[in-house]
Amino acid sequence: MHRLETPTTLPFAIGTFDTIGPLSRADFPHRHTFHEIVYLTGGQGAHVVDLTRAELRPPHLCVIEAGQVHHWDASGLAGHVLLFTDDFLDHPGDAALLRALSAHPGLPLDEQAHAATAGLVAELHREYVTRAEDTDSVLRALLHVLLVRAARIGAPRGPSRPGAVAEEFARLRSRAPLWSVAAYAGRIGVTPGHLTQAVKSATGRPASQLVREARVREAKRLLAGTRLTVRQVAARVGFADPAYFCRFFRRETGVSPGAFRAGNGNHGFHHDGRD
Repeated sequence: MHRLETPTTLPFAIGTFDTIGPLSRADFPHRHTFHEIVYLTGGQGAHVVDLTRAELRPPHLCVIEAGQVHHWDASGLAGHVLLFTDDFLDHPGDAALLRALSAHPGLPLDEQAHAATAGLVAELHREYVTRAEDTDSVLRALLHVLLVRAARIGAPRGPSRPGAVAEEFARLRSRAPLWSVAAYAGRIGVTPGHLTQAVKSATGRPASQLVREARVREAKRLLAGTRLTVRQVAARVGFADPAYFCRFFRRETGVSPGAFRAGNGNHGFHHDGRD
């Protein structure tokens, strides 16, 4: 699995597939250290995100959060690519919108949404190329509008103003994932019970379930995208006992780690180099 570092042009960049470069069309599984939004206006094939394959039906938006594993199995890709870091999201609620949108491999655009998105993306591109006074402030504002409008189109979204504890929990999950509610509570400086209540109030889901899902998701990424042993994968997701990890993985997915790896074609991927 390849890990693409932040380009020197960030904290924000926008361009076509051609101007951003060949990696914007990468056909090998990889994960970014930055976020990406693709406004896709042409192309045939599929986009694969975290092992979920979605057929391309442009026009639509693709939102890839930092850390997600994805690749293109497609030809004729056309449209605009936006790249940006966490630091470029300074509006309350933007991070939560980004996470909600990234849970879906593609957000289809009807005629009205397509026209509105085209105009907004063109404005973003024009502002980025012009580099007028206070360009970054304008780009941040336009990016916020894009995220809000994308959420309105129909993608499920979380509360627009989650509590501070739930927001910090979400930030840690995206940037420095931990593997227990107690570990998150300790990092944030609250009790596990308080964290559980705050997250349930903000998202409607228990913190323990979100942690468990993140643990399984990362284990799947490592099993499908690296040559790490099951013991090494277990350690990466916080299990000291590989046997307990195997029981956990089977309970959550219905298959053993070995069976999952065999069924997801771990061929030709690279070690991700984070031992």
